[in-house]
Amino acid sequence: MLIGIAIIVVGFAIMGLDSSPHGFGFMGLTLGPIVVLSGFLFEFYAIFYKNK
Repeated sequence: MLIGIAIIVVGFAIMGLDSSPHGFGFMGLTLGPIVVLSGFLFEFYAIFYKNK
């Protein structure tokens, strides 16, 4: 679960590093949200994963 939280934090950092005004560039509108979404999906997988 810590890996998922780290992915989410990296996604928000990517959105914050966008050099376009108000974050309207590629990193702020496309890359960052995709990374954050993948972090949340990783978190859901980690929560619902069952050992056999």
